[in-house]
Amino acid sequence: MRQVVYGAACSLDGFLAGPDGSLDWIHFSKDVERLIAAQWTRFDVVLMGRKTWLVGLEMGGAATMPGAATYVFSRTLADQDAPGATLVRDDAVEFVRALKQAPGKDICLMGGGELAQSLFAAGLIDEVGLNIHPVILGAGAPFFRDPGHRIPMTLVDTETLDGGCIMATYRVSTSPSGGE
Repeated sequence: MRQVVYGAACSLDGFLAGPDGSLDWIHFSKDVERLIAAQWTRFDVVLMGRKTWLVGLEMGGAATMPGAATYVFSRTLADQDAPGATLVRDDAVEFVRALKQAPGKDICLMGGGELAQSLFAAGLIDEVGLNIHPVILGAGAPFFRDPGHRIPMTLVDTETLDGGCIMATYRVSTSPSGGE
C-alpha cells in the first residue's frame, strides 16, 4: 500500500509560518536541495490544502512537480485558481484513502496543518518529516493540530543540516482507523 508522508520546514517550537504568514526564517541550503531531490523520486502524488497552495503560488509557483499529480483541497477556490493541479472538493479522508489503495508511488502531503489534522485523525498518515529550524517564532501556523487522539511515532532517522537545522523522520507507530 502507498504511504502518505507529511513534511515541511518548521520552527523549533513547531510552527510552519510566523503569525503574519512569514517564511523568512526558513534556511535553504545545498543540504536541503539534496534531501528534496532524493525525496521527490519516491512520490508521484502531492497533496496540499488551499493555504499551502496559495503560499506556493505567491512564492513564484506552487509545488507541482513533473510526472506527479498535484491535488489541492479547497471548497472556496475556483478551478482557474489551481493551475497545474486538480482541485478536490470531496471529503479529503475518503479521497486520500482511495489514493492509498491505488497503484503508484508514495504520496507527499506538503505543509498545511489543517489538512494533516483530518488525515491524522483518520489514521492515514504513515510518516512525518520535520526540517526543524533553530528559531522560536512564538506563534503562527502550527505544524500539528489536535487529531483527537494520541499518535505514537518511532524515530527512523535524523540528519544535521547546514544552518543548524535538523531533519527528523518519524514513522507513525499505529494508525487507529483506516491506516496501517
